[in-house]
Amino acid sequence: MAEIWLTQEEFEKRKEHLDYLKSTRTLEIAEMLKIARGFGDLSENAEYDAAKAEQSKNEYDIATLEAELRSAKIIDQSTLSGDKINVGSKVTVKNVATGAEMKLEIVGSMAADPVAGKVSNDSPIGGALLGHVKGDVVPVTTPGGLIHLEICKIR
Repeated sequence: MAEIWLTQEEFEKRKEHLDYLKSTRTLEIAEMLKIARGFGDLSENAEYDAAKAEQSKNEYDIATLEAELRSAKIIDQSTLSGDKINVGSKVTVKNVATGAEMKLEIVGSMAADPVAGKVSNDSPIGGALLGHVKGDVVPVTTPGGLIHLEICKIR
């Protein structure tokens, strides 16, 4: 698995979710299986089949989260200078053509949430902005075409 960039907060959230899946959710599924077994013949037992499917999904989610956490690189926000855009930087950019401003945070791909303004370092915008400084006008090829973003602020 490739490197996954996460803030300490995002890393902790994933750890908490993993703990939930390993403890509480596993016990819930075990109870579902116990109840389903009580319905009789397992070969024609829809509740049992559903519980087994849920158990498989939970085991897959646990394995996936464990792999993510092993591959995670923590973004040390105290080392971000604010001079140059890196993963973890919060930036304000302006679309040169429209004048529209956007506040973005450059995050690792696993933490991306475009609606919340968190763009992946692997996305067209996030990748294009990396390494640039305040005042730069950066050409970005997006699915909608070429745009130019001016970097107004880095924090």
